[in-house]
Amino acid sequence: MKNKRLAILMRARMASPTHPVHRQQLLRPDLPPLPPQGATCSGDADDDGSNTARRVSLKDVKELMRASFSIPTDKTDPMDTNLEEFSQAYLGLSQEGRRELLLGLARDYDVDRARVCELMRQYLSVELPHSVGADAVHVNQEYRVLEDGGILAVFYRMERNLRDALKPTYAGFFERLNAHPGGLKLLTVLRADLLSLLAKENVPSLRALETYLKEKLITWLSPASLELHQITWDDSASLLEKIVAYEAVHPIRNLLDLKRRLSEGRRCFGYLHPAIPGEPLIFIEVALLKDVATSIQEVLWDSPPTPEFEATCALLYSISATQPGLSGINLGKFLIKRVIHLLRRDMPHISTFATLSPIPGYMHWLLPKLASQIKLSKSETEDMKHFLEKGSGSNFIEDLLLPEEKEMILSGYLKWLQSGTASEIEFDKSECMDTREHDPGKDVLEIMYKLLTSREWNKSDILSEALKPSLLRLCARYLLKEKKRGKAFDVVANFHLQNGSSWCFGLLLA
Repeated sequence: MKNKRLAILMRARMASPTHPVHRQQLLRPDLPPLPPQGATCSGDADDDGSNTARRVSLKDVKELMRASFSIPTDKTDPMDTNLEEFSQAYLGLSQEGRRELLLGLARDYDVDRARVCELMRQYLSVELPHSVGADAVHVNQEYRVLEDGGILAVFYRMERNLRDALKPTYAGFFERLNAHPGGLKLLTVLRADLLSLLAKENVPSLRALETYLKEKLITWLSPASLELHQITWDDSASLLEKIVAYEAVHPIRNLLDLKRRLSEGRRCFGYLHPAIPGEPLIFIEVALLKDVATSIQEVLWDSPPTPEFEATCALLYSISATQPGLSGINLGKFLIKRVIHLLRRDMPHISTFATLSPIPGYMHWLLPKLASQIKLSKSETEDMKHFLEKGSGSNFIEDLLLPEEKEMILSGYLKWLQSGTASEIEFDKSECMDTREHDPGKDVLEIMYKLLTSREWNKSDILSEALKPSLLRLCARYLLKEKKRGKAFDVVANFHLQNGSSWCFGLLLA
């Protein structure tokens, strides 16, 4: 009976997002309420306040914000009515009203630079005696003398004052909002609006405001403060509704599709925060399979599912973030790491962890790399070849492909030419057709480059098989060595190589 009532409720709720306006409201509840169909609503309230739609004037919201700044910083009353009114009023503003308020927040409540300059002048006016010796013993003795004389205490106090002065005035406002019920959700809305504004007008003060808020959100949303929750069919209808709405990779078609993704042979995990109850910040879907799937259709449409006791592979096939205001805050890598740790603990027979997700940036790295190596090879002069024969040469030239990979690509390419499907790609036959008579490395790189840029390779089984080993190896190099930003796949790959499990990926070039 419970499931039946849930099914009826879900059908009713899942029908509404088909209308684009209703779907926008479901995905972005931070936006002001939309008027009924046929009704009109102006951007701001009329001067006489006679506007029938409930709108808050920008002036009132600014007054509420100004009153919040007047609250002493040591006041941490969680039931602050002023913050509550500000939160509701901000959500009622039009997009233009939000823009004006954020511009005022960034400019009027920035760092007090006059005070910073004064403190810096005071700091520079105090002279610290030079060290009496170069060794550590003399330096430590001098610091003991300075501490006894109280000089270091002066520096510590001035440095503390400088740190406080370098904080923007809106820092305390954000702290109070974070401590207020519903404040964290509002802060994500503020940042989403800031990102939207910055995409249109790159104002330095807005950029500084967004950067500071992002840094604070990273601190407040540390993995230690997040709860890993396994989402099941028995969860509340409101939570399941959000999963349907926020699924951004493989849309959930209907109620049966949702139930399938939460049933036997499947897992769904999400990060929840106590300050935003009932709404996952990010969630990931997992399929338990016998082997790594070769396409997403095998995952979404397999019936019956693999019995869990027979599964040896956990395929992470979809990960979706739900809050636009958390863009750039990499919760995904922590979620993936915790999910795989949990699966390895509860299902020790799972030995392979894989994903069919694209590898962002891989082709943007690989194609220029191939092109540069081709150019360097072609520009070699006879003198350079002479130096190479003596064991020296350019440090920029490297063998991207292993000998067996070159052989495989060349062989596959020649078979593909003989198959009669190579009409759309033009090669210099004098250089590429008979590369076995000289060093094939340079020409194989050019063959590989032209095949990848033509997109013909993934239409041919012959070319796909020939390119697969080199593409997989170079992708592993890209994830483990070339990327320097510590994204999710870097962390997961390193983690599982160290723990003896295998980490695989289906290669969809992006």
